[in-house]
Amino acid sequence: MPARTRLALSLLAVLPLTALAQPSAAPAQRPEVAAAAQRLQQQVIDWRRDFHQHPELSNREERTARVVAEELRKIGLQPRTGIAHHGVVAILKGGKPGPKIALRADMDALPVTERSGLPFASKATGEYRGETVGVMHACGHDAHTGILLGVAKALVAMKEQLPGEVMFIFQPAEEGAPVGEEGGAALMLAQGLFKDYRPEAVFGLHVFSSVQAGRIAVRGGPLMAASDRFSIRVVGRQTHGSRPWGGVDPIVAAANLVGTAQTIVSRRTDLARLPAVVTFGAVKGGIRYNIIPDDVELIGTIRTFDEGMREKIFADLRNVSEHVAAAHGARVEAKVPDSDGNPATVNDPALTARMLPSLQAVVGADNVYEPPLQMGSEDFSLFGQEVPAMFFFVGSTARGIDPATAPGNHSPEFLLDESSLDVGLRALLQVSLDYLHGGAG
Repeated sequence: MPARTRLALSLLAVLPLTALAQPSAAPAQRPEVAAAAQRLQQQVIDWRRDFHQHPELSNREERTARVVAEELRKIGLQPRTGIAHHGVVAILKGGKPGPKIALRADMDALPVTERSGLPFASKATGEYRGETVGVMHACGHDAHTGILLGVAKALVAMKEQLPGEVMFIFQPAEEGAPVGEEGGAALMLAQGLFKDYRPEAVFGLHVFSSVQAGRIAVRGGPLMAASDRFSIRVVGRQTHGSRPWGGVDPIVAAANLVGTAQTIVSRRTDLARLPAVVTFGAVKGGIRYNIIPDDVELIGTIRTFDEGMREKIFADLRNVSEHVAAAHGARVEAKVPDSDGNPATVNDPALTARMLPSLQAVVGADNVYEPPLQMGSEDFSLFGQEVPAMFFFVGSTARGIDPATAPGNHSPEFLLDESSLDVGLRALLQVSLDYLHGGAG
């Protein structure tokens, strides 16, 4: 684990309250930010709606990448394409010397059939794990892409007065590359994203249903959990459903395994220190009502904040799988984890404290708050292992709707209040300009 991540995790107990202490007076929103946001408001909405109607799964973002590159060329940038399959990157050099920063948006959608009722709802389909599925921007990446295009257009218009340089990163496959493929932030970095251009800081945002529209949530140190996938194949012996003693039932063994695995977190993990989650997301086995199958496939996710807890849960899940299966006369083929996961998303403490006033300038100090630790994960975390990073949540649930009960990100009914596009544009633009000009906290 990089030293930056270890330090931030060690400060978990004391950092957030001190790093995000309220300044005596938040700065005002930059007039150029307000002017750009007003000018670009409808354009960002139009971009977002277009991407929403044409979602594409991870590592399949061909149209999205093409549209992004075309829009960047229209405003005078020279984008590089084909990075990590469909990633698009452009660099803006300001007219004055100054710092280098990077801004990131993700572009991929999810295998979800939309039920939002929007007039521009997705009707797209795709293939996921060998099945035809609906495809939807159920996590808000369409909003992120539209917002970053708006920020790019605004900054290009200020080019002559702009100090420093800005890298715009339009990233594919944040939701995870398909099984057997590489992608996302990891592949972009492996292909040399920061080799010739190394930013001093990288910024990103995420529209979030559990935050009210008009509000922003951010915290220094750990923000989102590490995420790891696992796959477990329980192997029995097929037999007729009327004669279970004639074979080995992998369904019963798998059911027992799923239940017992929950004790890894509830009885073996010190949750008083940090939270952790073990979730089974799919169980597949059998095809006919009266046939006990040969095997059952289990897949799921593990979420942690501490590297030691992460490794211990891996070992515990392998152990439970092996011994529960053996107790039923079955065996397992356990891949825990089954691929490289995402580390915890950790906001650089000093950077977050410095840029907090920039966020407050956009929505007011009372509307910027420190959220609890989030068990969701982000591969933005990999950028944060390379350079100081700040990632923040922009509220997307309309006023009058309780964010606690609103359909969440990844829901087929996820509904983004489009005022969050304006807030996201203003926030990311204000943060960028304040940093480049050497300002904020």
